[in-house]
Amino acid sequence: MPLASSYSYPLLGAFWTILEVFLWVLWIWVLIYVFIDIFRSRDLSGWAKALWFLFVLFIPLIGVLVYLIARGGKMQERAQQDARQQEKADQLAKLADLRDKGVISAEEFEREKAKVLAS
Repeated sequence: MPLASSYSYPLLGAFWTILEVFLWVLWIWVLIYVFIDIFRSRDLSGWAKALWFLFVLFIPLIGVLVYLIARGGKMQERAQQDARQQEKADQLAKLADLRDKGVISAEEFEREKAKVLAS
C-alpha cells in the first residue's frame, strides 16, 4: 500500500495551518515592534517603560491593544522622526565621502551640510 494513500490531510486543513502560522508570525512581529517602541520612547520614564513592558508581557493581547490605542499615534511619529534623522545622517555621510575624495570643496561641504541640517 502506498504511503500517500494512508495519509489524509485535506486542502482546507492545509490552508488553515498556513493561516495559523501567518497569524502567529504577525503576532510575534507586533509584540516585538511594541517592545522596541516602549524602550525607544523618550517621553516615558524608566518606571513607565517597566510598567508598560510588564503589562504587555503578562497580559499580551490586552496590553498590546491598550498600548496601540494609547500610544499608537506617537509610534508613527517616532518612526517618521527616526527615518528623517537616518536620512540626514546618510546624506551627511555621502557629503563627507565626496569631500574626502576631493569631489567637492570644504566650502561646498559646509554649505550643503547647513542645507541638510536646516531641513
